[in-house]
Amino acid sequence: METLLANAQQHFKKTYQDLQHLLQLLQDVLKESGEAQLAEQIPWIGQAGVPDELTTRHLQLYSLVFQLMSMAEINTAVQHRRRAEDESGDPEPGLWVEAFRRLQEAGVSKEEALRALRQISVEPVLTAHPTEAKRTTVLEHHRELYLLLVQRENQMYNAREREELNLEIKENLYRLWKTGEIYLEKPDVTSELRNVMHYLLEVFPDLIQILDRRLEKAGESFGIAPGTLARAHAYPKISFGDWVGGDRDGHPLVTADVTQHTLLRLRLNAFVAIRRKLARLVRHLSFACQIEELIPEAQERIREMVEELGEKTGEEALDRNKGEAFRQMANLMLVKLPVDTQRGHAVQLSERPGCYFHSEDLVKDLTMLQRALDAHGATTVAYREVVVVKRVVETLGFHLAALDIRQNSAFHDQAVSQLLKAALVPDTDFGSWSEQKRLEFLSRELESARPFTHPDAVLEDNARAVAECYRTLKSHTEKYGINCLGSFIVSMTRSVSDLLVVYLLAREAGLTEMTEEGLVCTVPVVPLLETVDDLERGPEILRNFLEHPFTARSMRYLMKTRHWEKPRQQVMVGYSDSNKDGGIMASQWYLYKAQQRLSRAGADMGVDILFFHGKGGSISRGSGPTAAFLNALPCGTLNSRIRLTEQGETIAQKYAYKLNAAYNLELLVAGTFARTVLDRQAPCEGHPMEAILERLAQDSREHYAALLHTDGFIPFFRQATPIDAIESSKIGSRPAKRTGASTLADLRAIPWVFAWGQSRYHMTSWYGLGTALQSLEKEKPEAYTALKAQCEDEPFLKYVLQNVDNSVGEVDESIMAAYAALVEDEAIRERFLKMFRQELSLVRQQLDQLLGGDYESRHPRRARSNEMRSVVLQPLHRHQIALLERWRAEKARGAKQAAHTQMELMLTINAIAGAIGTTG
Repeated sequence: METLLANAQQHFKKTYQDLQHLLQLLQDVLKESGEAQLAEQIPWIGQAGVPDELTTRHLQLYSLVFQLMSMAEINTAVQHRRRAEDESGDPEPGLWVEAFRRLQEAGVSKEEALRALRQISVEPVLTAHPTEAKRTTVLEHHRELYLLLVQRENQMYNAREREELNLEIKENLYRLWKTGEIYLEKPDVTSELRNVMHYLLEVFPDLIQILDRRLEKAGESFGIAPGTLARAHAYPKISFGDWVGGDRDGHPLVTADVTQHTLLRLRLNAFVAIRRKLARLVRHLSFACQIEELIPEAQERIREMVEELGEKTGEEALDRNKGEAFRQMANLMLVKLPVDTQRGHAVQLSERPGCYFHSEDLVKDLTMLQRALDAHGATTVAYREVVVVKRVVETLGFHLAALDIRQNSAFHDQAVSQLLKAALVPDTDFGSWSEQKRLEFLSRELESARPFTHPDAVLEDNARAVAECYRTLKSHTEKYGINCLGSFIVSMTRSVSDLLVVYLLAREAGLTEMTEEGLVCTVPVVPLLETVDDLERGPEILRNFLEHPFTARSMRYLMKTRHWEKPRQQVMVGYSDSNKDGGIMASQWYLYKAQQRLSRAGADMGVDILFFHGKGGSISRGSGPTAAFLNALPCGTLNSRIRLTEQGETIAQKYAYKLNAAYNLELLVAGTFARTVLDRQAPCEGHPMEAILERLAQDSREHYAALLHTDGFIPFFRQATPIDAIESSKIGSRPAKRTGASTLADLRAIPWVFAWGQSRYHMTSWYGLGTALQSLEKEKPEAYTALKAQCEDEPFLKYVLQNVDNSVGEVDESIMAAYAALVEDEAIRERFLKMFRQELSLVRQQLDQLLGGDYESRHPRRARSNEMRSVVLQPLHRHQIALLERWRAEKARGAKQAAHTQMELMLTINAIAGAIGTTG
């Protein structure tokens, strides 16, 4: 085992030196805690090695070890990028420097680049699907440990300081060792919100300045003079969205009260973040200057702010820093924030007179402060320090993150039926009506502002839930403005009526407004196209929706109130269910085609389409390298704007550590910028290999579907994977099934992928593609040759194949067979194991032919990492299999021990998830 670590150090020195150091400190912690035997069983350094028989202490230990390994790998990547920027002339792919180089090569002018920068809008949306297998407390300990690991990079430390740093690392490791890794009780939405809030409050506000500075520096290489971006305020728009507390699709615990609590917490923490930046600015503006020396407009604005706050509050704020006019002006802004403070910290929302209502008002005052500083000669402060605060206010607003409200179309149908029943309408079975009947009814109703019921009416469950939610939104937005809301998202959108229904429900709660043109909805309604069939029907649904008079009126209203230059419609595309429905190749290709066709449909109607990518944390659910993902999108579909979900463990992997977080956010913003500008340089055309990719998608989908419909598949899936344990887990607040039915259709894509990953099949990211490629090679050799020639250069094809290649590298055939042994019916077991092995062999063979070499030569670092992880994973999987067998038997006979066995089983799930780096 030590030889394995030594070999790894020889090839990838820094990563495994850091890992060895952390493991040795962990070994010390265990020995000092009286666990010397366990200390010698730490993988790669322990004398005893990993034992065959594992206890719960081993499971906890190896879960921690894998976290340390991932931490060391991330730190190495961060430090490598930092050194490369200084030493290498080649820019890191996807970052600002490379983006400007690509524009330069394409002959893009500085003026065009500056215009495009102002148009860019990027919005990561944080979600809390049941995929994050670690507690928030544990995540916080990991963040602290990472910062200590980074401090080890400081070459200035002397021996005593290094010893002190090691003691701090040991203290942190002790806390991690003594803290339970998994949830003993299912977490509630509030605890998930706390986790998301950490990133929104503690990480993202600091990233904006880092990205802006890197943009300014990279712009200089493009010929943009220093200070130009700041003076023109030509920065891309970065904002954030949130689903925690708003996403109620199959999640009965997200009530109206939860949504109200979420909106208030988001608003309060927006002021916490802004106040930190503004207070820092106040401290830095200690220039001797009388108010009378300021430009007249600034003097007038100071007088107005004092009057707005009232004589007592305003004069007190003004008197604090006499003779320091800029500080006085900034301090008035601080006092105008609508929060009450204790000991300098914002603690609750306030309704004091004179406070800001809209974030735009604070931005205007900061702009006035900039002008005053510039006129005074403090140009650097005006266009650096004030810009930092302005950018944070523009990014967070007074709402921190826009809350989306998502619900399933079937739930809405039931809500409408219940409203019709309450209104004593004779025919109430709305869900069974034909599409034509639904459309005629909805169009007629939407001409009137009259609701079906009064606010005090007693409603059945679905109608009550929707009405209470929408009324909560109405109350909050009337008080604080509409910017806190993102969109109403309709999951499983199958028809136009699924979207128009939301307008009807909004009318019930008063989220509509009567304009001169007629009734409109004040919140955008967004289709979520999830299955392959929905993606195929998407353009027709979109056209009919946009053509509807109510939609057209509402869009004109939104253009006016949200200051859009032209009509804009958001469309969400789902990566998870399309993959579960059709397999990896069909999912990726039909998503590509759908975006092309949806974008054209919008263009034909003069509407910009903003795509919202519903991506998850695994290859099967849309994950992949950001730069490659953006380059693989269809030409013209980015169009300067993108939204995408960041789910589960992906949030921690990307954003837990600030330097890594800045890198990942820069990839997204710089990549969106470069792709948008380059797409405008020439007319967009269809994919050059469309016919070949269409064939691959259809053939792979057919083969994938044949697997799912082969007799015995459900028993095999339920016995050869730990799906039943995952369904019983305490990982996320949301149920694993939408309605509770024990069918494949009702099972969410997340536990579906999670289960196949735990048993190391990972079949959702490769099954069907090998057969499709072999068929193409045999039946269309010329097309196959053309495909092979494009594998390195064509962005979409390269992205898909490399993602599949990465996922196939995680498959372990021996572990697959061990889980298959749990299947009771021998015929079923042998049938499916043979199918999986044959397809896996085919896809590996095809990847080697198309990409060249073998997996290890293509991915040496990943292969070495997999080899090291395998030392611990093999016994972990064997232990999980034994526990599954015991737990299922105990449940079957109603034994009390089942609960204890389940807890140990969850520890194995957590450890394996940490080892392979993904849950769902």
